[in-house]
Amino acid sequence: MDTALTRLVGVRHPLVQTGMGWVAGPRLVSATANAGALGILASATMTLDQLREAVREVRSRTEAPFGVNLRADATDAGDRVRLMIEEGVRVASFALAPSAELIAELKEAGLVVIPSVGARRHAEKVAAWGADAVIVQGGEGGGHTGEVATTVLLPQVVDAVDIPVVAAGGFFDGRGLVAALAYGAAGVAMGTRFLLTSDSTVPDAVKARYLAATVRDVTVTRAVDGLPHRMLRTDLVAELESSGRARSLLRAIRRAAGFRRLSGLTWRGMLRDGLALRHGKDLTWSQVLLAANTPMLLRSAMVDGRTDLGVMASGQVAGVIDDLPSCAELVERIMKEAEEVMESLRAAR
Repeated sequence: MDTALTRLVGVRHPLVQTGMGWVAGPRLVSATANAGALGILASATMTLDQLREAVREVRSRTEAPFGVNLRADATDAGDRVRLMIEEGVRVASFALAPSAELIAELKEAGLVVIPSVGARRHAEKVAAWGADAVIVQGGEGGGHTGEVATTVLLPQVVDAVDIPVVAAGGFFDGRGLVAALAYGAAGVAMGTRFLLTSDSTVPDAVKARYLAATVRDVTVTRAVDGLPHRMLRTDLVAELESSGRARSLLRAIRRAAGFRRLSGLTWRGMLRDGLALRHGKDLTWSQVLLAANTPMLLRSAMVDGRTDLGVMASGQVAGVIDDLPSCAELVERIMKEAEEVMESLRAAR
């Protein structure tokens, strides 16, 4: 299927696997790329050396294009950009809007820049700065999310910018792809659907929790880091929501210290990252530390398999997913469904 997205990044199918922390590692990204979609490597939970090693591992597994997701507000974002340029990465994806200078540096080096946004004004801003495309996530999407549904946000953004728009939030099959294309999108991005594949390294016990979830088991909470965060409702989430400020702060400090050891970041660097999250938002200092704590809560579930100690970011689509295909099987199925839907629509005229 030929769209503005496939032409821009050089993939066969207008599907993107999003850069999920602790989930989108070399195995999942390379499997996605080999299936003909765009795989995005999550780098926020990696040191620079780990990122370089991961990029090289992906390249050893596939010759297809792939991308790397960055936190634009990270203190070492410039170093990560230079690493991507040195390693010949095709696509730079951002969880937050990058600066005009960062976009210019990447484009000058020949990378395709695709920020993720949750509002029309953010899409307009990065488009004016030279972004090549934009991923727009509606409120149905997992992780940090907004309040506006994809079906309302997507047409707003499509009408507002002249660059390819990739729809995210609530997509898992070929029907959704066709719907997004009808709205004017150039493709769809999916996180939870790719997390729930046999190529994902997420522990089986965690995948089972996702598969058992209903739509009502997916909630939005501010208890983890002070920002709206969509995830599976668990006993831990309920406990975080009911914990007092002092207990939450102690828990945050303990887990933030663990993330510091894993990531190689200094306390000063972590606080700078937390302050960047705090900027423009009504967060307390305890919530800043909770933001530093979030990677460890995610790691506990996504890497260690501790559903009792970790949080599980999730799109609402977890409630309608019931299988674990390989990335190749998933992509083939979605594209076949999309073709069948379009053929059915043509026949009904």
